[in-house]
Amino acid sequence: MNFDFDAEPLFSWYVVLLAVSGIAMVVLGAINLGGVKLGWRILNIVAGIAFVGYAYYLGFVFEGGEYRIFFQAFILPVVLIANSVKALAERSNATAPQPVPVPNAPQYNPTARQHQAAPYPPAAPYQQPHQQAAPQHQAQPYQPAAPYQQAAPYQPAQPQGPQQG
Repeated sequence: MNFDFDAEPLFSWYVVLLAVSGIAMVVLGAINLGGVKLGWRILNIVAGIAFVGYAYYLGFVFEGGEYRIFFQAFILPVVLIANSVKALAERSNATAPQPVPVPNAPQYNPTARQHQAAPYPPAAPYQQPHQQAAPQHQAQPYQPAAPYQQAAPYQPAQPQGPQQG
């Protein structure tokens, strides 16, 4: 095992970061968290396996000598992880409930020019409807109103019966 954080901290941290970022990319590619397209998921998995493989090689197989540190390699995991997070945020916004349109309902447009209401057409003269005599055998549901009668002035009632005096 080639990990020695006291003697070679840069090398040891490089191997650890390669392994962690590789595992993160494989996990993000394997599970479809945010609805990422298939091509991006495959790229996540392939790059993640390459990162984990190189970390394994440097950590357990490498016997010493010369090795190269590619700091640019850490840009790819950041881009791929950011792409997954972005796709997850878009998917959560896209699944928000949408209002159900009501058929034949007028749509409100706040930017539309407001129309002036047209004046009402002149009222037609009132015409008495023609009344037809109802057949005698059918009951009419409504009775005509009683004719108006003037009320008689109030007079107290006179006592009735024998009067004693």
